[in-house]
Amino acid sequence: MSLKPSDQLTLDLSHRVATGREDFLVSGANEAAVAAVDAWPDWPSPVLILVGSPGSGKSHLCDVWRTISAAALVTAGQLKKDNVPDLMKSGAAIVEDAPGSSLDEVALFHLINMAREVSGHVLITSSAFPSSWRLTLPDLISRLKAAQVASLGEPDDDLLRGLLVKLFTDRQLQVDEASISYMVTRMERSFEAARTLVARIDGRALVERAEISRNFIARIMQDVSEPGLFEGD
Repeated sequence: MSLKPSDQLTLDLSHRVATGREDFLVSGANEAAVAAVDAWPDWPSPVLILVGSPGSGKSHLCDVWRTISAAALVTAGQLKKDNVPDLMKSGAAIVEDAPGSSLDEVALFHLINMAREVSGHVLITSSAFPSSWRLTLPDLISRLKAAQVASLGEPDDDLLRGLLVKLFTDRQLQVDEASISYMVTRMERSFEAARTLVARIDGRALVERAEISRNFIARIMQDVSEPGLFEGD
């Protein structure tokens, strides 16, 4: 039995993602967080915590800051007390995806303390505000209460439009303004939905060898059956 083009297996081909400072899209939804990172090294606290949903740009901002600060980078699950001195060799460290499933609270406490001692800085990313991390170490809780917190909100129209253009550009795809406007007015307003939609459009276009037009995008969006991804036509 032959498969229809939509039934054929497609590969999620790698694509270059632009992560320079000039590539970061700024709007009212994230300008405070961008300004907080850009203020380095004159941060009001040794610790800056970036809070935002998946795909909101936390890792992108980390890449920007890492380039200018030479910061070491670990995930929350990789952070251990023994590697704290190495992480602070440059005076800057990034801890991504806190608190994770197995945060070593003592290690994070020591990392923050060492940053204070050497006039260094720690950038932490999370999808939730630290008050909801369910920490048990009082000293760490106290340190995090003194940290600067900046949030990246869900995209407004301008940011969503720019994000879609960037996602297509990262995949070396050109999409006209009418198609972008069609998507913006009909899709769920979230970073994750935008990434999922662009990946789906790219994949189907490859399978069907189709031009990415407004009509093609409309058909892909109408075919989506996952509840909550799009608001509908």
